[in-house]
Amino acid sequence: MAAQAAREGAKLSVNVDHVATLRQARKTQYPDPVEAARIAEDAGASGITAHLRVDRRHVQDADVERLRASVRGKLNLEMSTAEDMVKVALRVKPHQVTLVPERPEEVTTEGGLNLILYGRRIVDVADRLAAAGIAISLFVDPDPRQIQALNALQEHGVTGFEINTDAYTRATDREETQAELRQIAEAVEQGRALGLRAYAGHGLRTDNVGAVAAVPGMEELNIGHAIIARAVIVGMETAVQEMLAAISAGAAQV
Repeated sequence: MAAQAAREGAKLSVNVDHVATLRQARKTQYPDPVEAARIAEDAGASGITAHLRVDRRHVQDADVERLRASVRGKLNLEMSTAEDMVKVALRVKPHQVTLVPERPEEVTTEGGLNLILYGRRIVDVADRLAAAGIAISLFVDPDPRQIQALNALQEHGVTGFEINTDAYTRATDREETQAELRQIAEAVEQGRALGLRAYAGHGLRTDNVGAVAAVPGMEELNIGHAIIARAVIVGMETAVQEMLAAISAGAAQV
């Protein structure tokens, strides 16, 4: 499975949260994240990601339900381990749930899950999701201790992990960038050796995504803000195609 992913190159899952952000700014019915998801898939995205937050600041429950009915590829629902979120996931049954940490006052997700500190709660949630036939991924920092902690969670239905690329995208010079990229590559190699699927996301743009796409074994990149921001200028189809071109250019380096 991992070898096949390496040959095929990284796929793109488009996060449509910020289409909903724009809609919620005026509490209107537009723009519609479900329509954006359709255009993204038509443009070549392999799937769609949406983060349902406890505060419902952008994506709403009804959006998730409509996305589940309309997305042709994989619907990846990002959410915290809050009981309210678990109930939504069990009702809607997305193809995959990615568990992420969440603080009410944060602008966006600030870091990966601490699997060591919160392992018991993650196990409880993962068991319930897995019993419903939902694939489970965990959003983690490229920390060897966190990747190793994934091993014990496989028996609870965890099938993959998403590397938090925030530190890489914030690096300010070549030396720092290369150091962060090495951490990502080592984390992916470590996780794949455990038999897990490797994903990545957070802060990725067309100018920095190539090197991450080129990491051996990287299966999927979850990208939202950069695509939606670009779509405001050039349209959703073009924005997705530009990102796919950047991913392909990076993957060609493998």
